[in-house]
Amino acid sequence: MRLTFSTITQEWVTQAGARVEMLASKQETGETEIVNEATRLAALNSYAILDTPPERDYDVITRLAAEHFGAESAVLLFADQMRVWVKSHWGPHVRELPRDNSIFDMVLAENGPLAVCNIPDHPRFQTSKLHLRQLGVVMFAGVPVRSPNGMVLGMLAIFRLRPGPAWTHANLETLENMAGMVSAQLELRRFRRQFMNAKRPRMSPIRTHKAPEMWPRISDLRRAVDHREFVLFYQPEVNLKTRKIEAVEALIRWQHPERGLLPPAQFIPKAEDSGMILPIGDWGLAEACKQIQEWNHDDSSNGSLRVCVNLSARQFLRPGLADHVESLLMESGTSSGQLGLEMTESSLIPNMTTAQEVLKGLRDLGVSLLMDDFGTGYSSLSHLHSFPFHMLKIDRSFVGRMAEGDQPRQIVRTIIELARGLDMSVIAEGIETEEQNQLLQRMGCRFGQGFLFAKPMPARDMTELLHLPGRILPQGGESLAGVPCAAQGGFDSGQTDARP
Repeated sequence: MRLTFSTITQEWVTQAGARVEMLASKQETGETEIVNEATRLAALNSYAILDTPPERDYDVITRLAAEHFGAESAVLLFADQMRVWVKSHWGPHVRELPRDNSIFDMVLAENGPLAVCNIPDHPRFQTSKLHLRQLGVVMFAGVPVRSPNGMVLGMLAIFRLRPGPAWTHANLETLENMAGMVSAQLELRRFRRQFMNAKRPRMSPIRTHKAPEMWPRISDLRRAVDHREFVLFYQPEVNLKTRKIEAVEALIRWQHPERGLLPPAQFIPKAEDSGMILPIGDWGLAEACKQIQEWNHDDSSNGSLRVCVNLSARQFLRPGLADHVESLLMESGTSSGQLGLEMTESSLIPNMTTAQEVLKGLRDLGVSLLMDDFGTGYSSLSHLHSFPFHMLKIDRSFVGRMAEGDQPRQIVRTIIELARGLDMSVIAEGIETEEQNQLLQRMGCRFGQGFLFAKPMPARDMTELLHLPGRILPQGGESLAGVPCAAQGGFDSGQTDARP
């Protein structure tokens, strides 16, 4: 066949049209998946089952499943946007896992029962570092737990640590029947809640017209998570004497398609109030772990770099947080020593028992623990000795007033001495002038962050800073001019900014 310009052009147009149709189909498929997931999450939320205490009715079912199949472990779990949460278990277990790359997603994609009889030889697990391999599991079987209209809410699964009899279709049917018992219990639980709510006296509404919901709405935040509109900026924490970058703090921003780059103060308070802070915060943790690995692969000397992520009060008070973090570290291949978790005093006080348990679990992992905005919360001195922190961060409000007189400087000096007595390091926040830098050094503060050194910046710009010889910032920040940055700030909704 003789090729002419017209035939080539026609063929190119045909191929281009096919590519456009394929991309459009992929986009449509993605949008459909997002809609289906939103419907599934709405059905799950209607049961109010997540983060609830253990209930005997469910424990009986997991024990029955484990004993009937001769399995070492059985779990009943439910999954929201970012995590898999264990409601009931029998035998060894974890309380919470990241949802990404989880066995729940495998069962959800199958939309039916799934059995893997030899995990070490299964291609899905060859490169995966999931807890299944870590716990020595050789076989698992899972079936969906469904709502009355067929929505997959969770999963009932059994695990074996030793090879056993071949898994049959009859076995899967039996496990599905047990999952049906869970679904029945969920419906009974929902009916009880509806009955109790109906018995409560209702106040007559004062206003007949509902006030319009302030932006952002919950649907806006959920869409931002689904469409990956959140991004992390990074600000260096430096050795005040040498100006070497010792760590970086991750700070969240919202890259809104219409409103542009938004600071956390415009959406974190709503996320906290609505509960959307959980999937947003879990995304931030996972993203930071991935970024650590990218910097490690870029330069092996970055293996000494710590990346710090702020935790909200709702994130921190989840008993399964340590399990979640451990799984993220395993999945990303990140060393626990490279991850720092920051939390404010106000997130610790409401439930001291849970706070101490969670902190101990995180410290046992080898994660660095930092108390953020120290001195601005509750009775700091009376509670500090109860928590196993590695570092204190002096709030910027104290640093900013040091030049005003002896009293503000004495407060900072006292915090530094207190930390030294408790064998903790100190990081000063909000350093903006060389005078503040010199004062802090004379008081014995070794580390700090602030506009004097660098503003928060995207990962690509932080990568350029990490390429500086020895990771040492130049005096005066001359080489940082022109780097696009956003304002820094604290996590609490009352401040000018917020963090993940």
